[in-house]
Amino acid sequence: MKKVVLLLLVGVMIMSFGFASNKMKVGLIYIGPVGDAGWTYSHDLGRQYLVKHLGDKIEATYIENVPEGQEAAGVIRSLAARGYKIIFATSFGYMDPMLQVAAQFPNTVFMHCSGYKTAPNMGTYFGRMYQPRFLSGLIAGAMTKTNKIGYVAAHPIPEVIRGINAFTLGVRAVNPNAKVHVIWTNTWYDPATEKEAALSLLSLGCDVLTQHQDSPATLQAAQEKGAYAIAYNTDMSKFAPKAYLTAPIWNWGPFYVKTAEQVLNGTWKSEQYWGGMKDKTIDLAPMSKLVPESVQKLVLQLKQDIINGKFKVFSGPIYDQNGELKVKAGEIISDADLLSMNWFVDGVAGSIPKQ
Repeated sequence: MKKVVLLLLVGVMIMSFGFASNKMKVGLIYIGPVGDAGWTYSHDLGRQYLVKHLGDKIEATYIENVPEGQEAAGVIRSLAARGYKIIFATSFGYMDPMLQVAAQFPNTVFMHCSGYKTAPNMGTYFGRMYQPRFLSGLIAGAMTKTNKIGYVAAHPIPEVIRGINAFTLGVRAVNPNAKVHVIWTNTWYDPATEKEAALSLLSLGCDVLTQHQDSPATLQAAQEKGAYAIAYNTDMSKFAPKAYLTAPIWNWGPFYVKTAEQVLNGTWKSEQYWGGMKDKTIDLAPMSKLVPESVQKLVLQLKQDIINGKFKVFSGPIYDQNGELKVKAGEIISDADLLSMNWFVDGVAGSIPKQ
């Protein structure tokens, strides 16, 4: 919190002494540290990409470790009051605070990542991460020997549930006997807690792990125990080269450039952006040499089918954990249902706790 206050005070001092730049000011708010190697790091790579491409027209500032909730509202409000033209809030829990502040600053553009609420001056943006999640599931299903795969899950919200389901559909597509065991940590970034959860899954006999958190702790636990692991957010291969298989990854830079250009040109309009592999907002990181060539070929073929629209991850028939048919053959789950998903597909071992 001290870092947040210090950054805000520095910004106020700069404005007070008249050293403000004439460039359009862009602010980014991060839930974790830029050095997390995961979610926040991926957004900061996007910020760096933005500066590289539009640095002559914009300046981009970030504030890290901003708690979700009303504390975030104060940070967002401070940026808006100091003349930031675009504010990107990069965590789900910033949604309501940003919506509240957006009503107070109608001439500022607010962009919320992963949410669903909008206003005339507030849009949302996210990626169809379930697409590379499915592909990573193919790899896990093909490489498990125990038919037990572990998933270290963050919070029980639709985004995370959707990822678990897509991953499990990929696993079961190549290995109908495998199950995906889920442990919840209720954290986005807590390496110690994540590692503890990973070790618990390994003790159950899971020989392939994956995650929905921001640190490489799950990979490191897998490497210590001689198991395989699939990362998330960024290519984390350097943290556990003997375990790392691949990772569903984010590429925010082009979207940040596109948004800034629209605001500069006066063409920006509020929208709910949900890009896929075709847009390259999300991707599957290069597979390591640990993944057999035959599996790599299958994954790359299905990746191209997803990009071309020939294959839909959530196409029926799909059954839930209780054996109930949720999606009939020939049908595809709608975006609205994907964005509110609160049930597990067949093949998931675990339950969804009440929030």
